[in-house]
Amino acid sequence: MEFREFGDKDRPVVMLLHGGGLNWWNYREQAELLAPRFHVILPILDGHAGSSRAFSSIADNAAEIIDFIDAECVGKVLLAGGLSLGAQILLEMLAQRGDVCRYAFVESAAVIPSRVTHAMIGSAFGSSYALIKNRRFARLQAKSLHIRPELFEDYYRDTCAIAKENMISFLKANTAFSLPEAVRSCSAHLHVFAGSRENGEILKSVKILQKGIPGCSVKILPGLFHGEFSLNHAGEYTDAVISVIEGGKWD
Repeated sequence: MEFREFGDKDRPVVMLLHGGGLNWWNYREQAELLAPRFHVILPILDGHAGSSRAFSSIADNAAEIIDFIDAECVGKVLLAGGLSLGAQILLEMLAQRGDVCRYAFVESAAVIPSRVTHAMIGSAFGSSYALIKNRRFARLQAKSLHIRPELFEDYYRDTCAIAKENMISFLKANTAFSLPEAVRSCSAHLHVFAGSRENGEILKSVKILQKGIPGCSVKILPGLFHGEFSLNHAGEYTDAVISVIEGGKWD
């Protein structure tokens, strides 16, 4: 796994895990804003552009990141955050080691397996994968994902670089994910974020997280779609990180 790092390595660590099909630039602005106060680490998840390995599983990605934290961050980080697939990997990290971070930001995470979608991914992407390199199609796709225009070139470049097998693998993992039992006893202070305009699966997942993890904090963000908080509102996301670290909560 590859990592992008910002800020002084002697400062407390904030680690942010990008969404599936995106890349470290998902959190580039947050990293730049946080770098004067923290050491910010942005992993490139397996199977994505610039990664050193094919995507195998959420559990394997979580274990790789924990190995990096053990080697480079004395076994834990101050705050870890993740979007969608990245949020699922973060939950798996907390299941594997409940104290790997003090604070956790879980954004737009699905924890309800979708059997129908899971079963359709292979055939659907087998027939449409070639469209990914069509710029017109890519612009429509980026718009449907609510990715702001300034990020389109990053999105297009890195999406084109994802092998079909990797895309199918991480999409299947995303749609098969369920909340690991062990995460319920983690010691991290969990903060869950979702847009009010997310699909029903995500909003139901928020309720599962809130019910299943003691002390879990939930924030439903008015008017936002899937992933928009970190992708399109870097300033507000950064404010939330600083507020939680300094006061343990965000209003």
